[in-house]
Amino acid sequence: MTQAIQCALKIINARVPTYKDLQMLLINQQGIIEQILPMNTSEAHSSTPLLNVAGDWISVGGVDLQINGALGLAFPDLKTENAHLLEKITQYLWDVGVDGFLPTLVTTSVENIQRSLAVIANFIEKSSLGAKSSAKILGVHLEGPFLNFQKRGAHPQEYLLPLTIEEVKRVLGDYASFVKVITLAPELDPSGEVIPYLRSLGITVSLGHSQATATEAQRAFELGATMVTHAFNAMPPLHHRQPGLLGAAITHPNVMCGFIADGEHVSPIMLQILLRASDGEKGLFLVSDALAPLGLPDGVYPWDSRQIEVKNGTARLPDGTLSGTTLPLLVGVENLLKWGICDVESAILLATNAPRKAIGLPGIAPAQTANLLRWHWDEQTKKLSWQRLSK
Repeated sequence: MTQAIQCALKIINARVPTYKDLQMLLINQQGIIEQILPMNTSEAHSSTPLLNVAGDWISVGGVDLQINGALGLAFPDLKTENAHLLEKITQYLWDVGVDGFLPTLVTTSVENIQRSLAVIANFIEKSSLGAKSSAKILGVHLEGPFLNFQKRGAHPQEYLLPLTIEEVKRVLGDYASFVKVITLAPELDPSGEVIPYLRSLGITVSLGHSQATATEAQRAFELGATMVTHAFNAMPPLHHRQPGLLGAAITHPNVMCGFIADGEHVSPIMLQILLRASDGEKGLFLVSDALAPLGLPDGVYPWDSRQIEVKNGTARLPDGTLSGTTLPLLVGVENLLKWGICDVESAILLATNAPRKAIGLPGIAPAQTANLLRWHWDEQTKKLSWQRLSK
């Protein structure tokens, strides 16, 4: 069968996640993927520029659904006078392989949340729809302030709020349409009213920083929650008689769990158990959970009214409480391969297609913008590397 498509580039001999065997990708003049076809497909474009990737993997860029800041700026500290840093952050994230992200606002005062939401909303509205070479803000992730005191982790207790529709409205203010995900502890709302209300606004509900039992979690999923924030962290551990929030999430077919693969937040052995139990990218997605020092060297940095110390990409409060990482998203992909707990295709999907699926976006497929990454797996060194395919 002969295909006749006006294309500007043909990528051949590519491994494409979710596709069998080697593929060719036809990219049109507008930088859109026209078709993804098996290599044995006959097509009529001998004059089209060819890029032979010789069996390397081709994917869309990463999507980070939980990132707290970068280049020294914490997103809860956004204000008019530092709003220009968002442009630098979107460029930096693009350079480290991220196509889109959710600036994450951790627990702080309602005033700070509103101020940050206003700055981000203004940035989104002013951003060029056709902007290239920078990561896109896909919305905001509110990680709190509706969290369980006992599982607050590094979140300041003075700003935690009760989980009621009235308090949710106060936090969202006029910016509900810009909030894509909200992390909450479902046991704080025995009435069961808040999750359906948030879903009616188009907000994805993620369970986290919670003491929820399996029964409480299952009820939350029935009400519309579809995600779990940083699996294992800030929740009861898996127990053979008390499966808890995480056990309920892993066994639910319509719930996806975010997880951090820095080797500190979760043991690689436990991640291997999680990957097997969740059927890999079908139930999981990678997040960075990166803090403001992302892109900066190790050292001591301000964090709200406190300080964090970053060593080897791991950030902790002075009392030793784990507060996050400063490692980019795709380092997690490389780690999964380094630890030998995941195959190449699954590792790539966990940072690219899977987070898109978690918020209702398509992965690599025809009609998608060809912001593509080329991944090379070195069989001898057992290392995975990547580079952007610039248009």
